Amino acid sequence: MIDSKLVLAIVPARGGSKGIPLKNLKKINGNSLVAIAGEVVSKVPEIDRAIISSDHIEIINEASKYGLDAPFVRPDEISGDRIGDLEVLTHAIRATEEQDGCKYDLIVMLQPTSPLRTSRDISGAIKMLIEKKLDAVWTISETDSKSHPYKQLSYENGLIDYWSPNGGSIIARQELDSVYHRNGIAYVFTRECILSDKTIMGHRTGGYLIDRECVSIDTEWDLILTEFISSKIKVE
Repeated sequence: MIDSKLVLAIVPARGGSKGIPLKNLKKINGNSLVAIAGEVVSKVPEIDRAIISSDHIEIINEASKYGLDAPFVRPDEISGDRIGDLEVLTHAIRATEEQDGCKYDLIVMLQPTSPLRTSRDISGAIKMLIEKKLDAVWTISETDSKSHPYKQLSYENGLIDYWSPNGGSIIARQELDSVYHRNGIAYVFTRECILSDKTIMGHRTGGYLIDRECVSIDTEWDLILTEFISSKIKVE
């Protein structure tokens, strides 16, 4: 609890991943992604309840070993790869509140595929929302200049062009304005943002900047990279 507000953490972890089958059960240094999420949640004092939203019994069983409750099995109709975060969060909030007989004021979404998070990251994002009276907070990272939109190319029928009309005018990276991307470490929302406004990008959404290496796992290479980073940098 923080500022007299109840906080619900939701870990979305469906079973059907096309890139890496059962991705959420893959291991980093011997610990599954779901286990890592559960362990870091237990270190966040502001969180009152932490649950798993999954359609897969193996993932649910694994999550339960690491402190994530499973008040429901996610229905098939919101388990496909074309289902967005809003639908998953809306279902999880309503199902959990019905079981618990209460309303949660703040919702934290923690995707298992961003395992280099710390409890301080999560607490910091929660506190930012409260202190700045925001509707939502997303954790973000500065995008490497090599991946800047102005440096990207389009490719069609064997031919390339600048993706942006401004691309041809860029000579040195110092000319590029900083851009940022969400890193999946944590999202924090008010209940109203999800259930009333029906969006994960509220009217006032803050960016909580994380200034270190973060990996959002989509590929086998991401797994290898994450394991390497975690072996070199102590993340707590």
